[in-house]
Amino acid sequence: MNLRVTIIQTDLHWQDAEANRRMFREKLAAAAPQTDLVVLPEMFTTGFSMNATDVAEEADTVTLEWMRNEAQQHQAVVTGSVMVREGDNYFNRLYWVRPDGSHASYDKKHLFRMAKEHHTYTAGKERLVVELNGWKVCPLVCYDLRFPVWSRNSNNAYDLLLYVANWPKVRRQPWRTLLQARAIENLAYVVGVNRVGTDGNAHPYSGDSAIIHPKGYHLLETAEAEGIHTLTLSKKELEDFRETFPAHLDADRFSLEG
Repeated sequence: MNLRVTIIQTDLHWQDAEANRRMFREKLAAAAPQTDLVVLPEMFTTGFSMNATDVAEEADTVTLEWMRNEAQQHQAVVTGSVMVREGDNYFNRLYWVRPDGSHASYDKKHLFRMAKEHHTYTAGKERLVVELNGWKVCPLVCYDLRFPVWSRNSNNAYDLLLYVANWPKVRRQPWRTLLQARAIENLAYVVGVNRVGTDGNAHPYSGDSAIIHPKGYHLLETAEAEGIHTLTLSKKELEDFRETFPAHLDADRFSLEG
């Protein structure tokens, strides 16, 4: 079965959740894509901010409800990450919200120490794999992209590897290269959704959101322009490739240590 994926690459309103939710609602309404999955960037309500004390929302509250409404409205899964507070801890939490209102979540495992993210947020411990229309999807967050062991596709655990990001322009080459590498080594489609514009810390972002074929070539590459793009991925093409080139059967075995 095919999977229709919609990615939204845009600038963000710095630390203004209401303005960002309004913007994304307007963009989705204007595009009205017929799709199965809508992917928003990392921290799509605030930008990549360490000001969690003042800006984070309580877990499973306002933005999650907004995502439920959008998922129901468009009859598609909506995913992206948000800064949330849970007790005394803060998380960079990805929500995976289904049209029926149910959801799953993933807390970013690898926290970007160069921005001192690990001083503000608590790291997640468990990877998430979810099912959508016969596809297995593994959603991860930004800096996770640099760690191939965490995203290893052991025993074809997933068909689509997904990264939501606020990845700065100064490191655009690693972003573009690593997305391709993750697709090639894991025999899976890879979707990477980044933002554009300049954040409140004066960091510019080049976008470069992309959808990568399991063979490593680009099915979609956006450069620096804002836009909404929908692409259909072929499950049969993926399965045929894995059958004719079963490199996963020769993968090294390993175990993760926390």
